[in-house]
Amino acid sequence: MKRSVNAPAKINLSLDVLGKRDDGYHEVKMVMTQVDLSDRLDLQRRGDGLIKVEMSEGFLPADQRNLAYQAAALLKQRFSVTWGVSIYIYKNIPVAAGLAGGSSDAAAALKGLNDLWELGLSMDELAVLGAELGSDVPFCVYGGTALATGRGELIEQIPSPPPCWVILAKPPVGVSTGDVYKQLKIDENQASHSDLMVEAIYHNDYAHICHSLYNALEQVTLSIHPEISRIKERMRGSGADAAMMSGSGPTVFGLIKKEAKLNRVYNALRGFCDQVYAVRLISEKEA
Repeated sequence: MKRSVNAPAKINLSLDVLGKRDDGYHEVKMVMTQVDLSDRLDLQRRGDGLIKVEMSEGFLPADQRNLAYQAAALLKQRFSVTWGVSIYIYKNIPVAAGLAGGSSDAAAALKGLNDLWELGLSMDELAVLGAELGSDVPFCVYGGTALATGRGELIEQIPSPPPCWVILAKPPVGVSTGDVYKQLKIDENQASHSDLMVEAIYHNDYAHICHSLYNALEQVTLSIHPEISRIKERMRGSGADAAMMSGSGPTVFGLIKKEAKLNRVYNALRGFCDQVYAVRLISEKEA
């Protein structure tokens, strides 16, 4: 038996950090949505009980450090599965980019194996399991657009934003999410930008969405990698309606309503960094 599952990237339309939790994580409130840049996982059931992972990108781990491997191991152990699986991951999402590529691979593995191993688990049950693998995995299980709270694992699905183009640009730098959070100075009295974003989305107000983009981590990452600020400026200067860093970075996304502006923004970024993508938001129907 074989299954293929897409694993879409996500962007953060808003990211509020509300405080430090007793468990060492940070309390967050954020709006996330998916774009149509995806990895693909091909899964084939094995009779020998082994978990084997192969990658299209040779420099990435294909062992117990890989989140898709961890997802398979978790299901196998939790439900005493005797089957094994071969997983081949075709990577399209940039690595360590703030786009949840690894988390989306884990979510795709959970959903694909639930079918392949005939476990009969609900989406809610898969999301709870996903939270054991990473804070972004539950959102990636559900997909679409959502307000995420807690450490990111509590998901309330909301309507998709109005359709638009998204330019993604990743500079050739690495960002440690842990280091970014360590340097973050938290203003616990700050109003929630995520509430404003949710309101804008419910009103289907593209201009208000652009105005409400916010990322509490951005200034920390920009202070370490000033080239991210230059990418934002280049996006806005070449015609993007709004630009913001996703997650802990370093990828910057720009929102573009009019397709006529798309090539100009794309070409302006292509001369600035190697990894540039022109994609669309994934609608509720597609999700």
